[in-house]
Amino acid sequence: MAFTPLVLLLFVLACTSLVLAADFYKVLDVDRSASDQDIRKAYKRLSRKYHPDKNKEPDAEERFVEIARAYEVLSDPQKRQIYDRHGEEGLRAHEGGQSHHTNPFDIFSSFFGGGHHQHDQVRRGPTSVSDFEVPLADVYKGASIDFMIKKKILCDHCRGSGAASDSDIHTCSACGGSGVRIGKQQLFPGMYATTQQTCNECGGRGKVIKKQCPHCRGQKVMDYSGHYTLDIPRGAPEGHEVVFEAEGDESPDWEAGDVVLRVRTKKDKGGWRRKESSLYWKETIGVDEALLGFERNLTHLDGHIVTLQREGVTQPGYIQTLKGEGMPIFQMHDAFGDLYVEYNVILPTKLSSDLKQNLAEVFYGKRRHGGKDEL
Repeated sequence: MAFTPLVLLLFVLACTSLVLAADFYKVLDVDRSASDQDIRKAYKRLSRKYHPDKNKEPDAEERFVEIARAYEVLSDPQKRQIYDRHGEEGLRAHEGGQSHHTNPFDIFSSFFGGGHHQHDQVRRGPTSVSDFEVPLADVYKGASIDFMIKKKILCDHCRGSGAASDSDIHTCSACGGSGVRIGKQQLFPGMYATTQQTCNECGGRGKVIKKQCPHCRGQKVMDYSGHYTLDIPRGAPEGHEVVFEAEGDESPDWEAGDVVLRVRTKKDKGGWRRKESSLYWKETIGVDEALLGFERNLTHLDGHIVTLQREGVTQPGYIQTLKGEGMPIFQMHDAFGDLYVEYNVILPTKLSSDLKQNLAEVFYGKRRHGGKDEL
C-alpha cells in the first residue's frame, strides 16, 4: 500500500502528539490512568522538592516550571482530555494558538494555602507518627529498609462515592439536598423558634445512595497494605523523622494526611552504645594483658577492623579515645565522631602453686618454701 506525502505527514504528527501527550505524565511521574488525587499528590511532592527557594540545583527552577505546567493541564478535566487526544499542540490550538501558562508560583501558592481556590478548602486527614526501630549498624552505614503500611484507600470501583454507579446517587428528598432540616420549636404560645439540624436521612451530605457499591459495601474505602522503603541517612540523629507525604488513610471527606516515622536505634546486643556522634565500647582483657600490654582487633559496625593497642599497664576502667572512629556526623561528608573504649580487667578465680610462687617472686622478691618465705 502506497502512502502519499500528506498521509505520512499526518501519521508523523499523530505519533508526535502521542509522545507529547505522555510528557506531562512523565514530568509528574504518574501513569496516564492516574486519578485526580494521584496527580495532586505528585504535584505536592515534586513542587516542594524543586521549589527554587529550597532547591539550589541549576535546573531546579526549570523543573519547577515544568511541574506547574503539567499540573495545570492534568488537573483540569477539559485540558487533560484535549491533551490526551491531541497533545500539547492541540492544547495550544484550544488556548487560541498561544502558550497560555499560569504563573507557577501562583499555582504553588494557591495549592499550599496562599490563594482562595477550591483546593484550599480540602480538609486534611490526621498525621500518623510512629517509632521505627533499626539496628545501630544501619544508622552507622545508612540503609534502605522495606516495610508495609496498612491503611484505608478509596474504593477503586466507586472512587469513594459508596454507590454502585453514578445513577445510584440521588438528591435527598428529606432535606432537598441541603443536608439540613429546618424545624420550628414552640417557646410559648404564639412564639416559635426556628431550628436547624443535620438531616438524619443523608447524614448532612445532601445525597442518598439507592444501591451500594458491591466492592466496598458502601463504606467508600477499603483496606490496603502498601509497600514502602525507608531511607536512613548515615549518622541520622536519634528520633530522625522521615515523612511520607499524603500516605495516610484516604477518605472522600479529606485529603490524606502524612505518615511520619521516627528512627530509633535498637539496643545493640554486641555491646555498642551511641551518644550523638560518639560511640562507646567495653573491652575485656586479662591480668597479663593489663600488666604487659596487648594488641587486639575490634570489628566495627560496618565490618572494618579497628586496632586496640596498649603498652604497659592498663588500669581497670581506663578509657581509651580513638579519634574519628565514632558515628558519621549527620549531613557532614566524611566527618566522624570519636570512639571511647573502656577496659574491664578480669582477675582469675584460682591461682596454681607455681603461679603464686612466680607472682610472689615478682612482687616481693622472695620465694615460698615449705610454708616459709625465703629471701
